Amino acid sequence: MIYLKLFWSFLQIGLFSFGGGYSILPLIQQQVVTLNGWVTLKEFTDVVTISQMTPGPIALNAATFIGTKLAGPLGAIVATLGCSLPTAILALIVGLLYYKYRSLTMVQGVLEGIRPAVVSLIATAGLSILLLALFNTDIITIRTLCTVDLKAIVIFIAGIAALRIWKPNPIYIMLGSGIIGVIVYYFM
Repeated sequence: MIYLKLFWSFLQIGLFSFGGGYSILPLIQQQVVTLNGWVTLKEFTDVVTISQMTPGPIALNAATFIGTKLAGPLGAIVATLGCSLPTAILALIVGLLYYKYRSLTMVQGVLEGIRPAVVSLIATAGLSILLLALFNTDIITIRTLCTVDLKAIVIFIAGIAALRIWKPNPIYIMLGSGIIGVIVYYFM
């Protein structure tokens, strides 16, 4: 039964993952945290972090990690197939239709209308992860403002500053932040 649930959940994610990348995070979160309770919000944040450090799209990496956690290698295959199958079919159909009708003003209007929605999805997911990383919660209240993780804020600001000032490869920022995190959170 878990294989069917994994396939169905990630099939839905694959069907509705317009924009890809970070815009899919709210849908993945809804399926794996809110609806099915397969992982906690903290574990979901860890999945997103690991997904960023491994090659491939976030949704496929999340499907693989969560499928493995719940049902081993076969669960990973089923969840990944559920996630990638509709995307591959839709991409083929949309690609063919786009090249046939790309010059129509209505098509251009639809694309212009979707763009802000995708940005809002990315912002929502980013805000949830930011709140969890800095305040250890996904909802801000007066009480949670008092429990801010100052170490996390310093690492966050240092990472943004390094990216903006020196523009290094983001992998170096992730590796450096991970090393600093081990030192700060494990040894101090």
